[in-house]
Order: sequence, then C-alpha cells, then structure tokens
Amino acid sequence: MDNPDQARILRVMSTDLIIVGGGLNGPAMALAVAQAGFSVTIIDSLPIDTRKRVDFDGRSYALAHASMRLLHGIGIWDDIAKHAQPMLQIKVTDGRAGEGPSPWMMHFDHAEIEEGPMGYMVEDRHLRRAFLDTMAGHELITHLASETVVAQEVGPAGATVTLASGKTLAARLLIGSDGRKSGTAQRAGIKRTGWGYGQTAVVCAVKHDKPHGGIAHQFFMPHGPLAILPLTRNRSSIVWSETDARAAELMAMNDADFISALRPAFGSFLGAISLTGARFSYPLGLTLANSFVADRVALVGDAAHGLHPIAGQGLNAGLRDVAALADVLEQARGRGEDIGGLQTLERYQRWRRFDTTTLALATDTFNKLFSNDNPLLRAARDIGMGLVNAAPGLRRGFIREAAGLSGDLPRLMRD
Repeated sequence: MDNPDQARILRVMSTDLIIVGGGLNGPAMALAVAQAGFSVTIIDSLPIDTRKRVDFDGRSYALAHASMRLLHGIGIWDDIAKHAQPMLQIKVTDGRAGEGPSPWMMHFDHAEIEEGPMGYMVEDRHLRRAFLDTMAGHELITHLASETVVAQEVGPAGATVTLASGKTLAARLLIGSDGRKSGTAQRAGIKRTGWGYGQTAVVCAVKHDKPHGGIAHQFFMPHGPLAILPLTRNRSSIVWSETDARAAELMAMNDADFISALRPAFGSFLGAISLTGARFSYPLGLTLANSFVADRVALVGDAAHGLHPIAGQGLNAGLRDVAALADVLEQARGRGEDIGGLQTLERYQRWRRFDTTTLALATDTFNKLFSNDNPLLRAARDIGMGLVNAAPGLRRGFIREAAGLSGDLPRLMRD
C-alpha cells in the first residue's frame, strides 16, 4: 500500500460508521444503519443515566406518521406506542390573546387520509429510553457515553476522530448529528447560513380538566404562535413563541404567574390548567449548513438544518435525513461503492438538501407572515386559511404534508 495515511487509518479502523451526537437523530441513525448490517460507533457527550431519566420534565415531540413508520422499522415503536398520543385533528387559527380565535381557520382531520393518525405526541423520556435500550441490545452498535470529539481527520480510506479521553477511532464515514453548532461540520470546514427571529420558544406541559380529543391547536398571535399539542392523560404540550424579552419575563415567573400569563392565550376550552414538569426556553432562528456533505462526512438533523418550530417539522426532517442516508449507504454497498466516497454522499445531498431548504424557507415565510399584527396581512392570511379549508384537494395535500407522506419517501418511511 503506497499511501502511509491510508495504511494508518486501515490499521485503526474500528467500525464502518462513526456518529457524533447522542440526542435523537444520532441513535435513530445508528439503529437504521445497524439494521442494514453496518457496524457503528455512536459518541455521546452525556452519560447514559442523564439520557435515561424517568421523570417527566415537560418535553415532548410531535412525530409525523412517516416518522412513526421509521421508528417501527428500526425496532423501537412497540416500546413507545403505549405512551404515544395520536394526533387526530389539527386546528390552525389566528387572533390575539384574550380575544379568542378568528372565525377563519384551517381544520385538518386524519379521517381524510387512509393511513391513520397524522402523527403522535411522544414524551422525550420514553423516546430516549427506547433508543438507549434498543441500541444496548444490538451487537453492531457501540455506544460511547460521556465522550466528546476534539479532533477529526479524513483520508483516502476513511475518517479518524480523537476523543477528549485520548482514544482514537476510525471509520469509512463520519456522520455529524451534533446540533446546530455542529463541531463535526465546523471541523469539516462546512459553513452555515441563517438568521435569528428575535423570538424565543417557551416549552412546557400542562394538565387540564377536559379531554383534548387528540386535537392539536396552532394559535397565531402577533408576537409568535402558540402550539397546544395533545399528550396522554388530559395533558398538553405547550410551545409558546414570544419576543426574546417577553420570553425572558415568562421564564422568570413563578408557576402561578406563568399560568396567569398563559391563560388569555390558551383560553378556557380545556377547563382549568396547571403546570406539570419544568419549563424550558430556546432561541429561535433559521440555520442551514451550506453543504450537507464533505469528504467522508455527512450531516443529519439540526447539524444540517435548524428550523422554526412553527410547523413542528424539526425532528421529522431529521428522521427523514436518517432514513434517506441509510437508503443511500445500503444501495452504495450493494453496488460495491465506497460508502464514504463523495460520489455516494452527493446522492444523499441531492435527495435531502432541496427538500429541507424548501421547508426551511416555507417555515421562515410562514412565521414572518403570521407573527405580526399588520391588518392587511392579517386579512390576507385569514382569507387564505378559509380558502384552503374550503378546498378538499388542498386540505388533503396539507394533511399528507403534515403526516410526512408526500414526496420521495425513503424505504423506512414507506408503508
């Protein structure tokens, strides 16, 4: 072998793929590629005990129907299903806090599609535990917890990472699933494009007296949307987008004052409400990696694209990345191609970059259109919602989009 770098990498080669990031997309990626027969090492900066917390902390996720299929395909849905709340309807309204919703609205019902519920609400604790338990039982997955990557290097045969502990690992492909400030992307020289919205999302959960009926609500107010998403046992997840200053005030309030501030926007349709779990806040912005791939490197999830939560598609877009990349790698191996070669990775980029850029710009436009109190824009958007709601074909298209069932679906997301 003439190339000394290639010889060195092959000597320390430890796995087919290395995944950096142990949140949600990283474990999903590990299980998807392990199912296809690839050996994988996942590097997680947090300890397993932290990931496996059992108490409800208020965090939950809206999983589209297609994402549920992926979780079923990688073997964790059966563990999650008993904790999942189906989303049977979505109601989108416009208005101001304390004044009630506009009479114009969009109403989406799962009965208009054949596949079943549009999606499911799942608590963070159940999702993470299912990932960890399933990975622990898979012989092709090595999970390195409480480890961080401090350096990476690529060569003709693979990529090498150095951990803070001093360990060195190598693989044919390095996958970055390490968030919007992805160190994997930075070390690969991938730059980002994006901007902030001057908004912060306040996330929590509430208990309420009346049943929600599996209905998700999106209420657009002048400073940002309020999402009320159904959880099991007469609880709902709250994602409240406000100005940065107002969100800071909300986070500083005690529980009673916070509920008093939430009540005018939330309304009384579910009866008395009270907090359950903690409150979290996240600054909102749009961030897109200028490339999803580099030599021996691929990005998935927030490492590739960070979206506004207005359409609840952040995690779903990441899981679609996972399914698409798993497809591309499996097909490349079947053709005898290098799974870490740029020609292979470009196929993944062509599949996902246009879709995610389009989704990012759509959520950006939607947020700017609805997060204001301009009377002309308000009239236009109310009429637009009314027209969509009155057109069965358009309405069905929106329902399928919300369920993640439109476009070119990867194998793990097909029925």
